Amino acid sequence: MIKNRVKVRFAPSPTGNLHVGGLRTALFNFLFARHEGGQFILRIEDTDKAREIAGADKDIIRILKTFGLDFDEGPIYQSKKLKIYQKYAGELVKIGAACEDEGAIRQKIPAGTTEFEDLVYGKIKIENRVLDEGILLKSDGFPVYNFANVIDDHEMGITHVIRGEEFIPSTPKHILLYQAFGWQPPKFAHLPLLLSRARKKLSKRDGDVAVQEYLDKGYLKEAMLNFIAFLGWNPKSVREIFTLEELIQEFSLEKVNKAGAVFDLEKLNFINREWQKKLNLGTHDPMYQEAKKLLQKKFSNLSPDLSPRQGRGEGEGAQFFDAIWPLIFERVKGPSDLEEKLPEFYFFFETPEYEGRLLQWKQINPNEIKSSLEESQKIISNFQFPISKEKIQDEFIKAVGERDKGSILWPLRVALSGLKNSPGPFDILEVLSTLPNGSDIINERIEKAIAKLDQN
Repeated sequence: MIKNRVKVRFAPSPTGNLHVGGLRTALFNFLFARHEGGQFILRIEDTDKAREIAGADKDIIRILKTFGLDFDEGPIYQSKKLKIYQKYAGELVKIGAACEDEGAIRQKIPAGTTEFEDLVYGKIKIENRVLDEGILLKSDGFPVYNFANVIDDHEMGITHVIRGEEFIPSTPKHILLYQAFGWQPPKFAHLPLLLSRARKKLSKRDGDVAVQEYLDKGYLKEAMLNFIAFLGWNPKSVREIFTLEELIQEFSLEKVNKAGAVFDLEKLNFINREWQKKLNLGTHDPMYQEAKKLLQKKFSNLSPDLSPRQGRGEGEGAQFFDAIWPLIFERVKGPSDLEEKLPEFYFFFETPEYEGRLLQWKQINPNEIKSSLEESQKIISNFQFPISKEKIQDEFIKAVGERDKGSILWPLRVALSGLKNSPGPFDILEVLSTLPNGSDIINERIEKAIAKLDQN
């Protein structure tokens, strides 16, 4: 194959936001074009004016550019080529491959069979009698998808049509149109269906939502592309993390699977986490920004840096959320879990409420728990704030010695967080120590825990 002859297109309809399936189609076309040294064209199939949504085309273009899928030509709008479609429709009528029907033009299906070689699924053969003689050109002069698609692919010199498996049933009708005109059809490669984990066709509930929603939740665009590349394609290796350039180098249609591709949110979270580690974006991580935004919405009484005001000037203690972020990052698997898991960190921003019995450790009686809290209070009173987790740990280990560490640390954890599952007490102390009034907050929470024990 002469590489510079490869020409592919991504041809979405501007009837809504670009979803995961659409981005997968765009990505595979882009990867194939770049791998083969060919061209990637953007065509907007905007002939269904009743369903068109204003601005949807601009959204599609923006998303493609966000992900680095730069097109070499376009956008080309079908609605600007009506006379061309009308001319070709008239030619089909003249040669008997189509007929007029109440102002519209309808395709005529000949007897026999139609077959084509799909680059993914192999030879596909269809009995023509099962094909309907559908409309090609409506009475208003606008073409339908099946017709405009063929005309444009021919006129644009498209060499490979890479699209979803759902278009296989309409491909024989396309082949018949190519044959009627005496044109050489492009090569076809149909991509496997996207499936839910239950192996049903992917729906909005399962994750087939607008790509922008994933970006808004805090997923990295690099991770999204990496994940989507694996929806039907396999590099035939154990490697899972690829840059866009590496995907271009590895991609081939021979590695596209026939079986449905399962959209696994846990896998997306895993890949996103690997990219978070790889890029080390810190405060520029989209998940960091989303977490901060959600907390600012929840705690409107806090200063912009998310630290309690407590009579301080705004801007002081600006490292408070930065100190919490590593704990969130460690415990939240991915952006999809962020909204659900974030309440586990509310105790950093408000005094926690909890039942006194949560302070109980094994069979130790309340008086002993009270004594352990008072001991923790005494150890902490000698700290110079802010203080590191390592220093806190050293001081507690030195004080506790060979005793059961849980008898000291469990009540302290609960007193500070109000939770049985939370970051460790040393982590919490380190974060609270960054506040100007951190010592007071810690002391008040321990006193509150002791009071709960006294009530029992």
